[in-house]
Amino acid sequence: MSDSWSLAYIGLGANLGDPAAQLDEARRRLAQIDGIEITRVSSYYTTPPVGVLDQPWFVNAVVEIRTRLAPLALLDVLQEIENAMGRIRKERWGPRLVDLDLLLYNTMIIQSPRLVIPHPEMHRRGFVLLPLAEIAPQTRHPVLHKTAATLLAELEPQAKVAYKL
Repeated sequence: MSDSWSLAYIGLGANLGDPAAQLDEARRRLAQIDGIEITRVSSYYTTPPVGVLDQPWFVNAVVEIRTRLAPLALLDVLQEIENAMGRIRKERWGPRLVDLDLLLYNTMIIQSPRLVIPHPEMHRRGFVLLPLAEIAPQTRHPVLHKTAATLLAELEPQAKVAYKL
């Protein structure tokens, strides 16, 4: 664990069971990890599924954290939380109890077999950009060099369908 703090953004999502309660629990578990401080939390949004359309709508949010964990160590923590909460990876874009995605980590660009930062689809997803722009509108995408607010404004209207809980 590093002595210096980094800024990261985590996307949260769920559409099985009680999705809002699952996001609450994921946030609680995240806050208990040594080397992680949650600094901002977006509103919760209900959003339609992407990819596999025949499933319940999702509840999505974004949290901003300060962390002393390196990117891969943070990814490991996120996956441990998902597994502990009962996440089973069966189908890409399928229904899930909880999903924790590492969206951004400082201004790093990482392309590895286990981790891609910035998240490769975040700039196309209203369910990521809407809560991200709510809490950090001036945060810049390190590849596209555009703010979260600009990326959200550039989305197609159908990608922006979301309702605050």
